[in-house]
Amino acid sequence: MSAAGAASGRGESRREINARKRISRRPSRAGVPAGTVKPDREFDPEAGFPGLLRRTWQHAGQAGDLRSFVEVLLTLDGHVPADVQLRALSGPEEAALAVLCGLTWRPQPTAAGPVPEEPEGECAFVGEIGLSTSGRILLRVPSQEPLDRRNLVAGVRRVPWSAAHLRAYQQHTQAAAARLAQSVADCRAWLEAQGADGRQELLTQAREAALRTAPFVLYQQQQRYTNFREANNLTGKTLWPGHPDCALSSLRGLPLHLWSDHDVQLVVCLTLLIRSAGFGRIEEANGTQLSVDHVAHMLERIRQGYNAVPGGTPVPAAAAGTVAALDDLARALRARRQQTGRGAQLYREIHGALMHKIERVAAAPGERARVREEAMAARLAAVLPLHGATLDELGDQLAAAPDWLAAPCGGFGTGLEHLVHQTVAAATDVFEADFTMSRGMRSLPDLVAALRQERWEEICDWDITRFFCCVVPHPQAARHFGGSPAALADAAWAMSSRMQYNSWHFIAGNLPRTQEVGARDHFVPPTIPDVAFHSDQHHHGHVNNKVRFSIRTPQAVEVDGRLFNGFIDLRLLRCEGTPFDEQDLLAAHRVSAFVARATTQAAALAAAGHRVEVTAFDSPWHWSAIAGGTSAAADGQARRAS
Repeated sequence: MSAAGAASGRGESRREINARKRISRRPSRAGVPAGTVKPDREFDPEAGFPGLLRRTWQHAGQAGDLRSFVEVLLTLDGHVPADVQLRALSGPEEAALAVLCGLTWRPQPTAAGPVPEEPEGECAFVGEIGLSTSGRILLRVPSQEPLDRRNLVAGVRRVPWSAAHLRAYQQHTQAAAARLAQSVADCRAWLEAQGADGRQELLTQAREAALRTAPFVLYQQQQRYTNFREANNLTGKTLWPGHPDCALSSLRGLPLHLWSDHDVQLVVCLTLLIRSAGFGRIEEANGTQLSVDHVAHMLERIRQGYNAVPGGTPVPAAAAGTVAALDDLARALRARRQQTGRGAQLYREIHGALMHKIERVAAAPGERARVREEAMAARLAAVLPLHGATLDELGDQLAAAPDWLAAPCGGFGTGLEHLVHQTVAAATDVFEADFTMSRGMRSLPDLVAALRQERWEEICDWDITRFFCCVVPHPQAARHFGGSPAALADAAWAMSSRMQYNSWHFIAGNLPRTQEVGARDHFVPPTIPDVAFHSDQHHHGHVNNKVRFSIRTPQAVEVDGRLFNGFIDLRLLRCEGTPFDEQDLLAAHRVSAFVARATTQAAALAAAGHRVEVTAFDSPWHWSAIAGGTSAAADGQARRAS
C-alpha cells in the first residue's frame, strides 16, 4: 500500500480521524493542533483588490483632464488593458464615453472622437462617473438616477454635458437600440429553429460549462451573470446543477417566448463561444458585455490570429453579423484552432485584476527563449544520469533507458522524484523566479491498477494526499516574507497543497462520463499554457502568498494507454519586479514537456510492474529543504496556525 493510501487502512475511529485532520500540516506548525496558536497575520483591508481600487481612484483624481481620468479607471491604473473595461460598458455608458471622451472598443471609423466642447456656461446635464467595488467603471447618463454610493469605491466625478453632447448621445443610443432589437430578434429566430429539444441541449451544455469553468462574470447591459461568489445566478461552486436560482436551469421547460431578452442572448452567445473552442472560451469574455456584436468582435480577432499562422486553410470572415453566420465562423475556428496549434504555440494571457483571459498565438521562440532552454539542458545534464545539449536530446536518452526512474537516485526513493526536483530547482535559477513548482500523482501503479479495472468511482474518491507538488523557492525569496525561512517554507507548502488540490480537481475530467464522475466536482483539465499578470488581487491564497506574476505550463501524460490532459505542469512565480513574458513562457513550456515525457516513461514502467512511488515533497520535506530544520521560535517568528 502506498503512503498516500495508508490512512484508509489504519482502522481509525471517526474521532481519531477527525483529530488527525485537525493537526496542522504547515511546516512550521507540523504536529500541532490547528487553531491553538494565534495566526501570525491579521486581515489587511488594503491587500488585494480593495486596495488596488482605492489607489486607482486616487490616481485618477490626479489626472488633468476627463479622458486621462477615465483612462486610469479603465486600466485600473495600468493593471488591465483598457479594451476589457470598454467592452464591459452597457449601451448607454458606451455611448456616453464615446461622446464625452472619444473612447470606444468598436473599430474605426465608428468612433468619430469626442464631441467638441461648447462655450463655457452652457451645461445641459450633469452626469457622474464612478468606480464600482467590482472594478467596473460606472456612468450616470441622462434619465438615470444618481449612482448608488453603496456600490462605489469612493465618490463620483461630476461631468457636465453640453447640448451638443446630448444630441450626439441620442444618436448613439438610438443606433445602439436599433442594433440590439435586431440582434435579439435574430437570436430568438435562431433559437426557435433549434426546436425544443435542441434548446434543451444548449441549456444543458451551457450549464455544464458554467459548472466546469473557473469563475466568470458576464453582463447583459446592467444584468450580471456569474458563478463567482456573492450573488451567484449560474451553476458553479455555490449553486448546484438544477438549482432554481440558476438562470440557465430556470429556463428548462420554459417556452421560448417567455425567455427574457437577456437570457436569449446569454444562451446564444455562450453557445457561440463554446463552439469556437470549448468551455474555456467563456473566460475570454470575462468581465465584458455578452452580446452578439461583442462575440463577433472576439471571433474576428481570433480569426485574424489563426490565419496569420502559415499552413492550413484560412478561415473566411463571417458572411454577416447574424447568429447563423457567426455559428459557421465558430465551428470553422474550432477546426482551424487544431491546425494553428500544430504550427504555433497557443497560450492565454491572464489579467488577474478582472480575471480576464485572452488567447494569443505566440511568435516563434527567440534568442532569450533559446538561451533559457540551453541553460536548463546544461543544468540537468550535470545532475541527472543523462547526456545531451538540448532538452530533446535528454528526453530521447531517457526514453531509450528509463529504468532508473523507478530506482533510488540522488537521495530520493525514485529517479522520477530526483528528476522533478532538479528540474524545478534549475528553473527557479534559470528563469529568475521566486518560486517554481511541479505537480503530479504519488502512485502511478495505483492509478494503472484502477484504470485497468475501470474503478472510476474509486479514482474520484481519492483525496489530495494522493498527489504531490514539489516547490523550490529561490533563497532570496525570503525577503518577501520578512526574511524568515519558516515563513518561506509555510508559503511554499501552501502552494504545494493548493497544487495537490488542482491535480485532484482535474483528474476526473479525464475519466469516462459515468454518473459518479459527473457528480464529482472537477474542472476541464487545461491544455495550453498561460502567463498571468497581477494575480495577487482576488484569490486569497495569491494575496497571502504574494502570487503576482506567473507562468503555468500544463502537459498531458499517457498512463496505460489513456491520455490525461493537465496531469502535470510547471509553474513559475515572481512576487514583484518584472513580469514574465511570451519568450519566458515558450521556454518554460519546453521544460514542462520534458517533465511530462519523463512522467509518461515512469507510467510505462508502472504499467510493466515497477513500483514507481513518490514519497517526497510532503510538509516535512519542504520544511527541511527550505528552512533547513531551524525552528520557527529560533527564527524569531510567531509560528503560523493552520
